[in-house]
Amino acid sequence: MVQNRSVLGSAESRRLRRQGLIPGVLYGRERPVAITIPERSLRAALTTSGGLNAVLDVIVDEGKAHSSVLKEYQQHPVKGHIIHVDLQEVRLDQPIRATVPLHLHGDAAGAIEGGVLTQVTTELNVEALPMEVPEHLEADVSALQIGESLRLSALQPPAGVTLLDDPDETVLATVTAPIREEEPEEEAVEGEGEEAAEGEAGAEEAAAEGAAEAGEAGEPGTTEG
Repeated sequence: MVQNRSVLGSAESRRLRRQGLIPGVLYGRERPVAITIPERSLRAALTTSGGLNAVLDVIVDEGKAHSSVLKEYQQHPVKGHIIHVDLQEVRLDQPIRATVPLHLHGDAAGAIEGGVLTQVTTELNVEALPMEVPEHLEADVSALQIGESLRLSALQPPAGVTLLDDPDETVLATVTAPIREEEPEEEAVEGEGEEAAEGEAGAEEAAAEGAAEAGEAGEPGTTEG
């Protein structure tokens, strides 16, 4: 059961959280209602088999029950616990849209051979009656070979659940070939290049000196007359 919240504001919200209450808003068919929910009750409701898509029976101030689902929630930036929730009242006989996690199962054949299995999509958009929204969907990757991709078109949803994402464009998982690291080329032994260059320079220098000496020896002499 939740309570109507008449006092609003950040200071009041902090006071409620210190008392173990989570501030929130129930969006009903008529108008939004500010509410508070005991933190323990909320945690217990969201850890059932329905997970974050569980249908909650919300009773405001001992009134009638409102079948609702979690619309949005805010978490503490450091501690991670929920600090605010938005609930949406639903009709159990009308389908709703929801986002459910995607789990992969099986050992991909390509991964066994050394390939790398990558899950590309982690959540899927579905439409179903509120009580039939699955906690998660599963995809079998056992037959996936190196270089192959598993697309949404290969996934068979449970009865009563419609997949809303593009079946041909939505890639669920891939197996890629392992990356081979090339061995670095051996570096030239330090000094070998320099010694060779010095040797060539020395040979050129010696040849130049020899030519100069030969030229000097062949010049005509002069005599005093």
